[in-house]
Amino acid sequence: MTRRLAALALFALPFAAQAAEIEGRGMSAWWSLPFVGMLLSIAVLPLAAPALWHHHFGKIAAAWSLAFLLPFAAVSGPGVAAASVVHVLLGEYLPFVILLTALFTAAGGIYVRGNLHGSPGLNVSLMAIGAVLASFMGTTGASMLMIRPLIRANDSRRHVAHVIVFFIFIVANASGSLTPLGDPPLFLGFLQGVEFFWTARRIFWPTLFLVVALLAILFVIDSYWYRREGTLPVDPTPDTPTFGIDGAINLLPLLAVIGLVLLSGIWKPGIAWSVFGTELSLPQLVRDGGLIAVIVASLAITPAGVREANEFSWAPMQEVAKLFVGIFLTMLPVLAMLKAGAAGPFAGVIHAVTDAQGQPEPWAYFWSSGVLSSFLDNAPTYLVFFNLAGGDAQRLMTELAATLAALSAGSVFMGANTYIGNAPNFMVKAIAESRGIRMPSFFGYMLWSAAVLLPLFVIITFIWFR
Repeated sequence: MTRRLAALALFALPFAAQAAEIEGRGMSAWWSLPFVGMLLSIAVLPLAAPALWHHHFGKIAAAWSLAFLLPFAAVSGPGVAAASVVHVLLGEYLPFVILLTALFTAAGGIYVRGNLHGSPGLNVSLMAIGAVLASFMGTTGASMLMIRPLIRANDSRRHVAHVIVFFIFIVANASGSLTPLGDPPLFLGFLQGVEFFWTARRIFWPTLFLVVALLAILFVIDSYWYRREGTLPVDPTPDTPTFGIDGAINLLPLLAVIGLVLLSGIWKPGIAWSVFGTELSLPQLVRDGGLIAVIVASLAITPAGVREANEFSWAPMQEVAKLFVGIFLTMLPVLAMLKAGAAGPFAGVIHAVTDAQGQPEPWAYFWSSGVLSSFLDNAPTYLVFFNLAGGDAQRLMTELAATLAALSAGSVFMGANTYIGNAPNFMVKAIAESRGIRMPSFFGYMLWSAAVLLPLFVIITFIWFR
């Protein structure tokens, strides 16, 4: 047994010796092709080959991952490739999936019953409630809690996709911009030293403008369709006349999730272990272990029949888990090249956010961080630009306050531009489609965001970030 352990340790040493971070300075932009292929597969195949995509999307994600990993292992060596995979899986992907699963499970055990009918006024009201909740329980938590009552309220209507699109705009993105609990980029800023309520003070008015404008536009569009189509002759799931919440006990697991996430960011015992070059800290392990316990507890305490009434299914979570492992892996070289800054192949992006004197341009930070956050993980994208602006939280909150405000708003607001811009976007889409709602394609959704969001972002730029 001892010999086996010694052999295992010797085998692991070359991998552990490799840094988990990929050096992006010497990379070519061609390394981003697997990521582009992954995005195009998500965008095109559900329309061009729906049967193939439905049955094999997990294999397609794996194929694009290998399209990056095999050449990368051949060029950089298997040790670097293995360390990079471990870093993504243990340091980023598993915490991401565990957190989403905990929120998905707890929210799926809460059933809001009552005589809900999807009129324009009710839809706007439900989204306004979700908008308030988002900055306290996160965009993911608020989305998972509110999407099912919204879908059920509108199940007697013929045209519902636009309601779900605006739900993604408002609840899954824009409303998470006021506290570090709202969206991961702001939580990373909090860990870097940004005060808890700084973003609430600095970007409250842009956030209020965006949310109110989106609610008003939704009301106009939804009123048009509501008057034109009416409702189905028979409600597929008639609501009970008495309003109430079944499974409210699952609010406790939701609170536990918030507490565990905050604890992992604030508690710094200085204890960590290295696994193939990836540092796993004690707070991270406690958080993820606690979240797994939350999942088990939620399943155990949910009253019988609640999940069935919610039409709860694991299929949306499985789809997100399979697709995002491909996104996280193929995203690796893109983020590495961005982190290389002016020495990397994307130096043009870096130069575009500063003026002739080398000072940061708030409007450029808003759009650059926002556009990249539309396609990349907005948390590391935020960190790239945070450090590009100097990385000093005190200076960014005072002398460069406009830059930090623009970076924070861009990273959060523009996650709504695509289905993959923020974690709950794809989950909301998957849940809606599992209920029979025909959602826009990847590019179809982007037409919505271009038509509705981009003009509002232009207005926000001229009012607050010039």
